[in-house]
Amino acid sequence: MSMFALTPVLVAVVCTLIVWLYKNADRGLQRRKGELNARTESRPRVDEDSRDSADLHQVEEDADEWQESEENIEHIPFSHTRYPEKEMVKRSQEFYELLSKRRSVRFISNEHVPVEVIENVIKTAGTAPSGAHTEPWTFVVVRDPDMKHKIREIIEEEEEINYMRRMGHRWVTDLKKLRTNWIKEYLDMAPVLILIFKQVHGFAADGRKKVHYYNEISVSIACGILLAALQNAGLVTVTTSPLNCGPRLRVLLSRPSNEKLLMLLPVGYPSKEATVPDLKRKPLDEILVMV
Repeated sequence: MSMFALTPVLVAVVCTLIVWLYKNADRGLQRRKGELNARTESRPRVDEDSRDSADLHQVEEDADEWQESEENIEHIPFSHTRYPEKEMVKRSQEFYELLSKRRSVRFISNEHVPVEVIENVIKTAGTAPSGAHTEPWTFVVVRDPDMKHKIREIIEEEEEINYMRRMGHRWVTDLKKLRTNWIKEYLDMAPVLILIFKQVHGFAADGRKKVHYYNEISVSIACGILLAALQNAGLVTVTTSPLNCGPRLRVLLSRPSNEKLLMLLPVGYPSKEATVPDLKRKPLDEILVMV
């Protein structure tokens, strides 16, 4: 009889214990979520277009769609110009001094830039090395004012969301010293916009897909050479990689689905009112390690 009398008490105790365990588990879960949010708050949200999807571990549903490796190509003698040591030092120093003047310029004049110059700097960028010589880059040059404005509208719309929600407080705070925001007047003002797309894969003559190894690294190298070529030609730019704009810009510019936007460069001459932050670059002993 006493056993049955205790049953409601035991039930109450068990229920209380279950509620206590549930509340503590829920607190722990909320705490972990808070810690995770705090960590991710400081990280940029990765744009899907910036992912390198065609590296060595390329995975595709149908392997039959992919082209077999090409036959061996002929090798020819290498042509090279070797300079005396004194000339090497002089040339390397002069090239450094030229590129050390390169700055990210957001105040660009609308003055016309010769088309031949743009063609030459893009040809120069196209000399970059690439994985298995796939040359996985497309350079889209935009000069039409209406098209430039449409690009600006897309970018400013997405960039406002980036600054307000996607990028996180730390990133936005770090950018304040550069006085940047989502307003991109230079997209209308610059006489030329160069949009650089990486081709995550190519197509063979028979229509089958062609693997583009290390496509993002290859195109990034081409972008670096392009920046040097623009500086050498006396032009300015600012490297921009607007998050989450790639798909809309790809459609606007009628680019195929195998191309992903990597970078956008507004190109021209600096405006008379152009200013840049008074930044210092790291000294040699902080970036060079001799072994």
